[in-house]
Amino acid sequence: MGGSDQWGNIVAGTDLIRRVEEGVAYGMVFPLITTASGDKMGKTAQGAVWLDPKLTSPYEYYQYWINTDDRDVERFLALFTFLPPEEVKRYGRLTGADLREAKEVLAFEATKITHGAEEAEGAREASRRAFGNAEGSLEAIATTSLDKGRLKKGITAFELFAETGLCASKGDAKRLISQGGGYVNGRRLQEGDEVITEADFQEGAAVLRAGKKRYHRVVVKK
Repeated sequence: MGGSDQWGNIVAGTDLIRRVEEGVAYGMVFPLITTASGDKMGKTAQGAVWLDPKLTSPYEYYQYWINTDDRDVERFLALFTFLPPEEVKRYGRLTGADLREAKEVLAFEATKITHGAEEAEGAREASRRAFGNAEGSLEAIATTSLDKGRLKKGITAFELFAETGLCASKGDAKRLISQGGGYVNGRRLQEGDEVITEADFQEGAAVLRAGKKRYHRVVVKK
């Protein structure tokens, strides 16, 4: 069984079973779930979305759902949550800024099903803190630990953005920062070679942001 785009592979598999085992196999395919823009579900600019928390953290998984296209929210609430149909329809009627509530419900419910209520709560709390200036913990955000000695010497911003994975390379990090898309604790970086030190850390942690929606937390090793 598989998506309709795997029909050729499935047919090849049934033929292999016939040749090797002299057996009969049946294949079944399903229509692919696509977004309103026509893209496959789970395919993003940053790569595939995984159910395994080692490959896609609960926070990143939550962010995938909360960034759902407005046109897909009601349909995805119906497909990927266990909410009653009347509640799904109520959320589907929301528009404008109110639609954020529906997206938060979708993200929370989808994350709870996959990773459990505790992880979903942590992801929601971190997301509210990062994007809405609400109180709460940022621990659910992807985190990198740095040795205190490195921070005493200082580390350039472009190196830090590349090391944490917010940028694919140091060159990408330099371009991001030069275009005004790099932030440390909400402060926009002016130069890629700006040196980040302990002074940029608050209570042993700093939050990096690339663009509007990608965050990474850096903590000092104890």
